[in-house]
Amino acid sequence: MNKTLVWFRRDLRDYDHAALYHALKCSGAVYCAFIFDTAILHQLPDKADRRVEFIWESVRELKQLLQAHGGDLIVQYGDAREEIPRLARGLNVDAVMVNRDYEPAANARDTFVAESLAADGISFHAFKDQVIFEQDEVLTQSGKAFGVFTPYKNAWLKKLNDFYLQPYPVDHYMHHLAKVSPTPLLALEDMGFVRTNLAAMQLPTGVSGGSRLFMNFLERIGQYKAARDFPSIKGPSYLSVHLRFGTVSIRHLARTAWQLGGAGAESWLSELIWRDFYFQVLHHHPRVAAGHAFKPEFEHLAFPNDDALFKAWCEGRTGYPLVDAAMRQINQTGWMHNRLRMVAASFLVKDLLIDWRRGERYFADHLIDFDLSANNGGWQWAASTGCDAQPWFRIFNPVTQSERFDADGKFIRKYVPELAACNNKEIHAPWLMPEMRQTMLGIRIGRDYPLPVVDHAMQRTRALAMYKQQTNPE
Repeated sequence: MNKTLVWFRRDLRDYDHAALYHALKCSGAVYCAFIFDTAILHQLPDKADRRVEFIWESVRELKQLLQAHGGDLIVQYGDAREEIPRLARGLNVDAVMVNRDYEPAANARDTFVAESLAADGISFHAFKDQVIFEQDEVLTQSGKAFGVFTPYKNAWLKKLNDFYLQPYPVDHYMHHLAKVSPTPLLALEDMGFVRTNLAAMQLPTGVSGGSRLFMNFLERIGQYKAARDFPSIKGPSYLSVHLRFGTVSIRHLARTAWQLGGAGAESWLSELIWRDFYFQVLHHHPRVAAGHAFKPEFEHLAFPNDDALFKAWCEGRTGYPLVDAAMRQINQTGWMHNRLRMVAASFLVKDLLIDWRRGERYFADHLIDFDLSANNGGWQWAASTGCDAQPWFRIFNPVTQSERFDADGKFIRKYVPELAACNNKEIHAPWLMPEMRQTMLGIRIGRDYPLPVVDHAMQRTRALAMYKQQTNPE
């Protein structure tokens, strides 16, 4: 090929990049582009969106990296279905290359773009890049998709070898980047978005930020398995948003964990395998992206859907401290600890009896690391409607979870400071404190902090009856 255009999307890095590698290797001149896609941006409810700011900062760094190699990143704002074919025609390229996306809307967009390009004699090529194994690469012995994680994980590990983890040597071919005059980067504000508290959160962006976080995590990966469930401990890698936007390479992460071995690295590798698992679930069952339950018998659960209870959950004022701390964390930072995602989701569905789809949508709007497949998979796991889900009769006790995973109340005190004076026992169920003790602490439950909006034991009974009705309809 003479000239090729690489369209960056969820892969904002200049190394170990499948589409960039293939384009550079087979082309004399490679152009690079990123589109701030209005088909996506116009759907965002809040113009102070941390994800858009994270992307903008990462795009800015990628642009600088490509310029350092003698190329550039062409950044445009518009509908990608129109902008990419228009740009490809203007540059007179022979092909457009991308890394494959797995979400139904993205597939439809790419099909549209490919057909539009074909009408102009331009080919469209997609490559695997954001997962280790995709689509039909890991199947059961009968050739079907896995619906349970552990057998999938075993098959995944059995198939794994150095070939699937080897990096794409992009640097060897960087001299094939098209020599172009650097173009300015449109400002965040030019697209109608505003700055958030991203900088104050000290979440580093771009390729350099992803590398810095991973190097830090490697110093404590040995303790990952023991520390990962406790929200007040620095246990996670904090790389989820970097994985979401491809500022790190999944092959590099998985290869490092696989080669390190040990309980911590193996536990973290298992989390990366969960990510692949949910991608293949989405590929084989795209209906889950349209709000359908993976398990058809739970498609029409009779949720009461009390709007006042949903609002209390969203605002972190349910009266259950760990749940409220979790919701305040997502509202203030755009991130939530994984253990708390399970606790908050279970509480919404099985204590407040709110349809899991409403919670899924809230997380989709607020999580900086929102990924459709993992978010849907996590919510359906918590709601017992998904593949390999929590059994419907198993319901988290929010107080027990609090006592177990935030025993000293450190995380609760950070996000629910009105309870800071409570001792380590009182803080998990403050409504049980005698009035005299509340007076002594200068706090009144029901005034300074809410009474529980529901009784867990009563709601548990209601939830069990609701699910049982679907499993044994009369």
